[in-house]
Amino acid sequence: TVETEIGGRVLSLETGKMAKQANGSVVVSSGDAKVLVTVVAETESKDMGFLPLTIEYQERMYAAGRIPESYFRREIGRPSEKEVLTCRLIDRPLRPLFPEGYSCETQLIATVFSADMDYDPDVLAMNGASAALMISDIPFVDPVGAARVGYIDGQYVLNPSKKQLEKSQINLVVAGTRTAVVMVEGRASEMPEDTVLEAIFFAHAGIQPLIDMQVTLRQQAGKVKRQVKAPEVDAVLKEKVEEAAAAGMAEVVSIAEKMPRAERYSRLKEEVLAQLDPETAANKDQVAELLSGYKKRVMRDRIVSKGMRLDGRSFEDVRPITCEVGILPRAHGSALFTRGETQALVICTLGSE
Repeated sequence: TVETEIGGRVLSLETGKMAKQANGSVVVSSGDAKVLVTVVAETESKDMGFLPLTIEYQERMYAAGRIPESYFRREIGRPSEKEVLTCRLIDRPLRPLFPEGYSCETQLIATVFSADMDYDPDVLAMNGASAALMISDIPFVDPVGAARVGYIDGQYVLNPSKKQLEKSQINLVVAGTRTAVVMVEGRASEMPEDTVLEAIFFAHAGIQPLIDMQVTLRQQAGKVKRQVKAPEVDAVLKEKVEEAAAAGMAEVVSIAEKMPRAERYSRLKEEVLAQLDPETAANKDQVAELLSGYKKRVMRDRIVSKGMRLDGRSFEDVRPITCEVGILPRAHGSALFTRGETQALVICTLGSE
């Protein structure tokens, strides 16, 4: 067990007592809140083209000492909106930090055993997820800390209570490593950008003790990490693909409309394969992967060097937005919202008296 004080409250990480068969398990405690986070991974890799990482976050009424008021008291069903959003909070900062080449199916589950009625356990689950990965044999070596930050009466508050958040102008969840911020999620009133930016820096400084805790726990109870072999890139093939695609790729990234751009990119794939020798062209998957990486790099270079996004907008421009109402004659209300090429049709029907 390791402990630290953050935001005026003691937070502890404990391992070795629960879920001993998991690759990594940690109980995170702060006040009355206790969250068990477990991580389990297959030993064999699966080449699926993405990291097969599953995140689950579970809250049950027993954690607050209550029985559900509904008829279905077993709480069986789809996750609540809060649970889904917390899963995303956990997933976003962790997923990019897994090493390239790791593709074992991995499952991470955070279960709230005890709830503190004054503080949300989502941040505890985020820190527990990183700690469980750190002490496991899964090749995750860059610990992530997370904290919520509020802004009350001109002062930043780390991990404010629910009552404090009611008066706060900012409610941000910030996750970061030792050297960088990797995720920001939340909301704020209309405020100067410098104030919000300073809140992010304030949170990043505040999560450093949480990272220290995970490193200490890793030293005391960590398992030997698996070795992951990064995928080898055929440098000769990469050079051939980029040389064959250079002219066409410049045309692709200059097309503002999404569908015509996708069609031109599809034709470019065929053009590149036609220019390669038959033996090389037979490996279409590898060529497509190299071409995709090249496209991403060209797009990024265009944005950074010219300050222009793919659809021709500058950093300050927003897509054209239109709103129309009364689209459908029979529904009681209808509206069509269009932003660029994204559309939403919203329909409202009223019940009887």
